[in-house]
Amino acid sequence: MDELDNLEFAGSQDKLATPIMEEAMDYSTTREFTGKYLRAVGKRKTASAEVRLYDKGSGIIVVNGQPLAVYFPLWSDQAAVIQPLRLSGLQKQLDFSIAVRGGGKTGQAQAIAHGIALCLLKLNPDLRAVLRAKGLVTRDARIKERKKPGLKRARRAPQWSKR
Repeated sequence: MDELDNLEFAGSQDKLATPIMEEAMDYSTTREFTGKYLRAVGKRKTASAEVRLYDKGSGIIVVNGQPLAVYFPLWSDQAAVIQPLRLSGLQKQLDFSIAVRGGGKTGQAQAIAHGIALCLLKLNPDLRAVLRAKGLVTRDARIKERKKPGLKRARRAPQWSKR
């Protein structure tokens, strides 16, 4: 965790990878996953995340073969991924292996959060009320609207001149 605090980037330091958990969870570790798992697919915009939940874990989250803190350097994206686990109180008891593709980093983080929430519902249906209250169960279907012919963008018309 100390090496994350000392990273130097061109952007502002306060938005970069810093420990976001009070309990000092280490999201910079990885491992090979074996055994039975629960599977769910989360989606957001054009991002799609296949989430595998392994029971009796230690809180490890691996995204596309990389630790969570490496794949998502922004703390806001890490917080979005971890939010369903915080609400359920199962942060240190479950391991996740995630394959995500498409979209940008923030859309991918939100797709992962959706997938984790769906996995948690398969594990314990009693969590539905808690997760639904924060909007994690419903797929956010808002995507970019296509450009129409004769317009500059989806709805932006060219400037109109009277003469």
